[in-house]
Amino acid sequence: MSKEIVYPYIPNSAPDVKAAMLKDLGVSSVEEFYEDVPEKLRLKRTMDLPAPHLSEHELKKHVMGLLKKNSDCTEFSSFLGGGCYQHHVPAICDEVNRRGEFLTAYAGEPYDDHGRFQTLWEYASMMGELLNMDVVNIPTYDWTQAAATSCRMAARMNGRNEILVASTVGPDRHSKILDYCKPELRIKTLDRDHKTGQIDLDALQQAISENTAAIYFENPSYLGIIEDMGQEISRIARDNGAECIVGVDPISLGVLTPPADYGATIVCGDVQTLGIHMQYGGGNGGIIATHDDERYIKEYPSRLFGISTTDVKGEYGFGDVLYDRTSFGAREEGKEFVGTASALWGLTAGVYMALMGPKGMQEIGEGILQRVNYAILKLSELPGVKAPAFSSSHFKEFVVNFDDTGRTVAEINKALREKRIFGGSDLSQIFPELGNSALFCVTEIQNKEDIDQLVNAIAEIVK
Repeated sequence: MSKEIVYPYIPNSAPDVKAAMLKDLGVSSVEEFYEDVPEKLRLKRTMDLPAPHLSEHELKKHVMGLLKKNSDCTEFSSFLGGGCYQHHVPAICDEVNRRGEFLTAYAGEPYDDHGRFQTLWEYASMMGELLNMDVVNIPTYDWTQAAATSCRMAARMNGRNEILVASTVGPDRHSKILDYCKPELRIKTLDRDHKTGQIDLDALQQAISENTAAIYFENPSYLGIIEDMGQEISRIARDNGAECIVGVDPISLGVLTPPADYGATIVCGDVQTLGIHMQYGGGNGGIIATHDDERYIKEYPSRLFGISTTDVKGEYGFGDVLYDRTSFGAREEGKEFVGTASALWGLTAGVYMALMGPKGMQEIGEGILQRVNYAILKLSELPGVKAPAFSSSHFKEFVVNFDDTGRTVAEINKALREKRIFGGSDLSQIFPELGNSALFCVTEIQNKEDIDQLVNAIAEIVK
């Protein structure tokens, strides 16, 4: 047996402390905790890893050395999107979410409540105003889970087992919706119009049936396309007894019509664009929103916070609404199992929305639209470059085709990195029908000089 290692910077790693803990628990060794794991699944040898760093300073130095091998978006100009976005994060967002009463405990659950319920109620209220919906959940893991849960909510409501999903939903999200909904629900993909990239209404009319629980599409889509037939899509859903679920980037709603206004019955999305940094596997929080209809509210699996008066005149209290419908309250009888929520990011998004206000949200949306249109205009002037690939309006993202340049997206992106630019996401594998295309993203952080630098760099590469 290998010698036991004591890590001076990890609590309870000393042998005598571990022995005391095992004694209190009534077990003789750590192995007893893993008795339920079959022997064939256990690793019987020492893992092939380098020797541990037993100094906290040396460990930090080692990790920082690894991180220095990366090139990040603080060093490079980035035009990457596809689900994780670089927006400006006001300093106050970080200042508030780092406060100990919000940051230190599991799932954003401090052991003493210093106003957390109220902050999350305020978040839900502002998000509801932005979405023009009445009820908003405490954020779940991310947009993908919010979308998949929305599909299951719809199916529970109308007892049907088929979901129609737009083909412009990103492949990662589409895959996880499929995983989350099977085996009870069937996911069918809706064809898109090859010219506009929007949902093909004729294909929708043919696909929808008495088995359809819901139609799910995103606006703007994964490809940045603004779907201008939302009202017609929702009408088709309504006429066939199905729910209309729309996924939306909330930062677009200062300039785009909220989905509720064109007939969406369930809206989902992600808070990452609202004052939250890009992170590896973090920074996401899934939004689910509906009107104040008991049929919908009872199907939410995630927590909902409300406001009520107390015994003290003029005082208000904030807390859970219909807690028993959740897996926290009903365990296996809950609508779905929902574990760790992204309450901290909901709080952060609330700070961002309060700071921006309606006028600020409008200004940031207009600024993004202006930058996107400028980028499209300048890229379309390059020989062999088609921008955008679809004849629709775009928000934040757009597809650029390089078929006629003689260069692949991989080659172009490699050359761009040498110029300290992250180019667009390569679509050639995930949307092969689009040919040699890339998905470019422009937000409020890019100015005219950044866009001109990108265009000039691509001009040099493809000439």
